[in-house]
Amino acid sequence: TGGLFVSGQRHMLNKSLQGLVGLRNLGNTCFMNSILQCLSNTLELRDYCLRNCHITDLNNNCRSNTALIEEFAKLTQSLWTSANNEPISPSEFRNQVQRCAPKFVGCNQQDAQEFLRFLLDGLHNEVNRVTVRPKVSVLDFDHLADDEKGRRMWNMYLAREDSKVVDLFVGQLKSSLTCTACGFRSTVFDPFWDLSIPIAQKISGEVTLKDCLRLFTKEDVLDGEERPTCTKCKARRKCTKRFSIQKFPQILVLHLKRFSDSNVRASKLSTYVNFPLKDLDLREFASEPSERPVYNLYAVSNHSGNALGGHYTAYCKNPALGEWYSYNDSRVSPMSSSQVRSSNAYVLFYELATPSHMGGNVKSAKLAIRCLQYASMFFLFCFPYFTQKGHFEASLLSLECIFFSFKYRLLVLSIYCYYRDLRSTPHTPNARYNLFYLI
Repeated sequence: TGGLFVSGQRHMLNKSLQGLVGLRNLGNTCFMNSILQCLSNTLELRDYCLRNCHITDLNNNCRSNTALIEEFAKLTQSLWTSANNEPISPSEFRNQVQRCAPKFVGCNQQDAQEFLRFLLDGLHNEVNRVTVRPKVSVLDFDHLADDEKGRRMWNMYLAREDSKVVDLFVGQLKSSLTCTACGFRSTVFDPFWDLSIPIAQKISGEVTLKDCLRLFTKEDVLDGEERPTCTKCKARRKCTKRFSIQKFPQILVLHLKRFSDSNVRASKLSTYVNFPLKDLDLREFASEPSERPVYNLYAVSNHSGNALGGHYTAYCKNPALGEWYSYNDSRVSPMSSSQVRSSNAYVLFYELATPSHMGGNVKSAKLAIRCLQYASMFFLFCFPYFTQKGHFEASLLSLECIFFSFKYRLLVLSIYCYYRDLRSTPHTPNARYNLFYLI
């Protein structure tokens, strides 16, 4: 019965539900609606809510009593199971948000990226699989290689923060600090939910997303009042600092810093940033060159207007239909992929991609295994026939063919398992080892 239910539910998700439902504006809540539509079109998070998987992860020790995730799941389910396309009021969800965060009380316009950070953190806390966090212990990992240090710091983080939300959205950033006096280099590893990247400025030519990422990861000089204390020199020294990405998340959220941090006069950069819709290769920003982080865009939160006021919308690629749609509060309309890029793009949502050739490799491996299986059966049939007829050379040849057929079946099977695992878990190193274990 359970299998039939899951099968029927999957059929319903794939065929019937479209998620093309708008959200009513409750008074300057377009910032909230924009982020909710982006998260609603995040495939794994959507399915997590639709299949009520969050119920098993509910953390009863959470102070907020799990109401935020429950309201978020209800709203997501309404967006994807609504009998009609009438706009939905997110009033109950907003009420719960305001109970958790007084900052969002009232009808003032808020920042969409700040709301996203609050929401993901709140959802994570309520479904954190760690019910009792271990005490924070200060451990010295400076003697370890950077890769091992990063791995241990990540495991320490997961020992306290472990949820479906973390599985999807959290990565690890590496910060390297080098003393210009003694050459000593120290590294710090921090988890991140999103990356706030500065917008590059060019005299000529268009600004690309990679230009902004290069500006974010470029080596900065810390001098004057910014001089840090060198661990080896025991004194404040001129240092260089650089960021790189140690662990890439499954969902990479990139926040374009369009608004100035100045308290004197608020301003907004309306620079057009050209970002790819697919095959965003971030290998040059990886701490470890063995990583192959390639991402596809699936949602954008847009802001039109200036620093004093404006309006938020969302462009999302529907996971069920594979088409792009514009979400403008209550209005949902189809759009061309060529319209996704604009100078209003504010928060970009990318999903870790599985290389397109892997699907073909898996199919080819399956076909090769089947052909080798038939070849083995043929030579197994030929061996007793040739032996009975006294054709000993042919019999030996049949045995050799059986042996090599079996050997190459194992090889092809190992390749098949490699690509299968890499498709299912492309962001983990485990898949690549199966190839060598099975040969």
